Amino acid sequence: MPNGQLLEILILAAVAAVILFRLYTVLGRRTGQEAPPRESYRLSGNPPADAAPKDNVVALPSRGEQIADRPADPVARGLFDIKLADRTFESEHFLSGARAAYEMIVTAFARGDRAALKPLLASEVFAAFDQVIAGREQRKEKVEFTFVGFKDVKIVHASLKNRAAEITVAIGAQFISATQGADGQLIDGDPKSVRDVTDVWSFTRDVKARDPNWLLVATSGGLS
Repeated sequence: MPNGQLLEILILAAVAAVILFRLYTVLGRRTGQEAPPRESYRLSGNPPADAAPKDNVVALPSRGEQIADRPADPVARGLFDIKLADRTFESEHFLSGARAAYEMIVTAFARGDRAALKPLLASEVFAAFDQVIAGREQRKEKVEFTFVGFKDVKIVHASLKNRAAEITVAIGAQFISATQGADGQLIDGDPKSVRDVTDVWSFTRDVKARDPNWLLVATSGGLS
């Protein structure tokens, strides 16, 4: 082998030895005593005991903690249970929907609009409303109705039984209502004065259903 080629091989071998040594000092050797890789956190469990805490990780309360934190007030406790079953539930959003539903229902009821009423009412309530509307139609009565607004709307009862959430709302409202007979004579109400009414309505919903709408299942108060 020519001397030039031998010298070149020796130089390459020396360079390789230096590179391997540096890799060894940087990466080190596995001795069998290294800590295993940490597992990823899971929402349903706790982090490993040796894991460093992170500010943006919030542990979900256990079922026992949730029960212990239930409010003492019956209404607040019912709303708390509904919220646990349906994390999208918000009481203020519900009250906003209850106001809108009330205005739609009383207006449709006065007009005898069954198509507007049916999707908002439980079957028993719709049957009762339909009976009143049919009686008006038979007697050829006409209702003049104007919704004015709300004075107060508040939740007075809330409960969860299995999958059925039920919320009862006391509704203070104002409207103008007058019923005229077939001859045009005034039978009930006053077409020029605002009427104050207080209705107590109960709504229900299956918290596991995809349909987000609540149905009216019971009424009492000024609506007749």
